[in-house]
Amino acid sequence: MSNESLKILIADDNDTDRMILQAIVKRQGHQVVAARDGAEAVEKFRETAPQIVLLDALMPRMDGFEAAEIIKKMAGEELVPIIFLTSLTDAESLARCVDAGGDDFLSKPYNQIILQAKINAFNRMRIMHSTLQEQRDQIAENNEHLLQEQQVAKTVFDNVAHMGCLHARNIKHLLSPLSVFNGDVLLACQKPSGGMHVLLGDFTGHGLPAAIGAMPLAEIFYGMTNKGFNMTDVLREINQKLKQILPVGFFCCSCMIDLDFENQDIEVWIGGLPDAILYRSSGEIIRIKSNHLPLGVLSTERFKTETYQYEMGMGDRFYMWSDGIIESRNISGDMFGESRVLDLFDRNHVPEQLFGEIQSSVQQFIGEKEYDDDLTMVEVAMMPESELGLEGSQVGKSALIGPVNWHFTYEMRNETLREFNPLPLLLHVIMEVPGLRTFSGQVYTMLAELMSNALEHGVLGLDSKMKETPAGFAAYYMSRAERLKDFSQGWIRVSVDHQPLEKGGVLMVRVEDSGEGFDYEKFESKSNLNKGYCGRGIPLIGNLCRRVEYLGKGNIVEVEFEWRPE
Repeated sequence: MSNESLKILIADDNDTDRMILQAIVKRQGHQVVAARDGAEAVEKFRETAPQIVLLDALMPRMDGFEAAEIIKKMAGEELVPIIFLTSLTDAESLARCVDAGGDDFLSKPYNQIILQAKINAFNRMRIMHSTLQEQRDQIAENNEHLLQEQQVAKTVFDNVAHMGCLHARNIKHLLSPLSVFNGDVLLACQKPSGGMHVLLGDFTGHGLPAAIGAMPLAEIFYGMTNKGFNMTDVLREINQKLKQILPVGFFCCSCMIDLDFENQDIEVWIGGLPDAILYRSSGEIIRIKSNHLPLGVLSTERFKTETYQYEMGMGDRFYMWSDGIIESRNISGDMFGESRVLDLFDRNHVPEQLFGEIQSSVQQFIGEKEYDDDLTMVEVAMMPESELGLEGSQVGKSALIGPVNWHFTYEMRNETLREFNPLPLLLHVIMEVPGLRTFSGQVYTMLAELMSNALEHGVLGLDSKMKETPAGFAAYYMSRAERLKDFSQGWIRVSVDHQPLEKGGVLMVRVEDSGEGFDYEKFESKSNLNKGYCGRGIPLIGNLCRRVEYLGKGNIVEVEFEWRPE
């Protein structure tokens, strides 16, 4: 490095001093560009772009101070060391040299050993600066490329995540990303049977590592919810997928709820997130503790799906958040904490304003300090389903052209009846008919009633009269669980046929079971049916279908559902 030949600009109005210095520098193997004053030094610098400048402080036309300032500006981000040649010794004059952009001094008369050492030192500094500049530019380029990739991932994920019903009137949410792609995910989707699933997830990491897990999570959540799978089935599938694809140490802390607007209740599963809160309109606060490990940690065999279940009256609200809310810190390093959150609930007198109060309190607490983590929070309220404003917002069907004229038969036996819920599978096949997905809620209800009647009354032989009282209702389902556990033989056969019309079509479903049947002739009129806890299945199916007919000994039922696009 010391033998590298450099181009060095020497500016001195004294011809003798300039020539002596020029001779020393040339003997050291460097190329010299000479100037007689500051103005000429600036011009020579512009023409030749030297790597080091030796500049006399006091010169005519333009002194070394002014020339140094101009040269530094011309050099821009490139480091061009300026060594002042001076006989000045007072501190104020030397300080002026530094202020003008000088990097060092060389006193007259010149010592060639010291001069050579300074040139070599500044050359090393110049090379180091150049290397750092290149590395900085490379880092900036890589960072820009990474941000572009994250932006693409965010766009794709947003398109998937926004397929659901986060815009429902009963949902308020805050998503404040720490990076371009948020490590937190918030998903909501209507169920074919009514109600909705809502999931909040907090992935380890941010940016692309979080996107790797968030994409399949969203696809599974929407795909399975839209097909009628229950919440625990959705959670099992997500856990299995994340366990399969995520490396060790990566997982998703989650809270998922199943909101039933008809029965006015909520089912909650929490794994790894802070405690959730059910806030009654009466002011009662119920803390719901996390009782599971995050998704993607345990194997399928060890994964647990036990849930909390609560009644939820109109106006009650459910709150869940990522740890970014609880662990937010102010400029002093203090944490927001659960106690401040609970204080907001205690002080609140207008439930409709509580979400905004929590959000503004957290943001005021953080102040101007940068966020340490993603801030994600959601409020889900119980209200009449008709007021949600979700008409036509279900996840769309495949772009592939589906079948319109077809028939299939599906028979379930023994272990399948005991362990498998066939409704999502049947609904998935039926919903491939173009245009029929709009009626998924009615079709799901019809299939659910038919399958429930065939299994519970046909195969298991349960009497619906047991459900005439609340106590009998509970006993009915206890008996159902016991009989299903000991079930060893029986079958249910489902035949589905779809015939297209000029507009719409007719869906014909035939369900036959191995049970003893029932005296269906007693049900001559829907007006004679019990309006309590039992006997509602047949009239419900009758209201949905244009034809309902029981055959044989009552163990066969055929229905026709006619649909037409609006």
